[in-house]
Amino acid sequence: MRTMFKSSNPAMRSMEKVSYEASAIPMTVQGTVNKTFIMLLLVLLTATITWKMIIAGNMAGYSLITFGAIAGFITALIAIFKPNTIHVTAPLYALFEGLLIGGVSATYLSFYQGIVIQAVGITIAIFAAMLIMYKLRILKASPAFVKILVIATGGIALYYLVAIVASFFSADFTVFAMPRGLGLGIQLFIVAIAALNLILDFNYIEQGSAQGLPKKMEWYGAFGLMVTLIWLYLEILRLLALLSRR
Repeated sequence: MRTMFKSSNPAMRSMEKVSYEASAIPMTVQGTVNKTFIMLLLVLLTATITWKMIIAGNMAGYSLITFGAIAGFITALIAIFKPNTIHVTAPLYALFEGLLIGGVSATYLSFYQGIVIQAVGITIAIFAAMLIMYKLRILKASPAFVKILVIATGGIALYYLVAIVASFFSADFTVFAMPRGLGLGIQLFIVAIAALNLILDFNYIEQGSAQGLPKKMEWYGAFGLMVTLIWLYLEILRLLALLSRR
């Protein structure tokens, strides 16, 4: 028996046209949780490297941040468009992103004391709140919800793309260069959209488990969740930095 998977997560859309043989060992929620924990440990492992380098003033740490960002982005694209490689690309993505997160966190800490602990705490609190609201069906991945979220997420991606291109011409379109009220409002919006993307991740994991996807796809659920959590954490760091400058 073959099943066709439908996902509401924009990062999972490449899987919609992929059919799967019913697996003797299907994907489970607990299995996905376990793999998410493994990915989190991998992130922490490499984050420690760049964290220590930046704190010690080792400039090579900034090269590792750049490497982690580029390698993580490329690995994520491979994972999205070649889902059958997910058991390899997901752990690699976690290792690369750890280099980015450790270095960025240490850099923020050098300017704003206590910001990292605050960002971690807020990220965990938001994750817990989104999970509770999803479980209680206060928030559902309805077609309208998904459509609005996909458009908003795409808009944010376009905003970052424009900001990156503008930086090549010495223009600064980041929230730090905007009037405080406008910059803070935009950053709050981005954090909210990142948080709501967790609902799509939860929905994918629940759907995949219910439909009996192959156990290897637990890595895809963990990957999607990790992508959103990393994005959320980095945006919260940016938001706290903006608030500290007021």
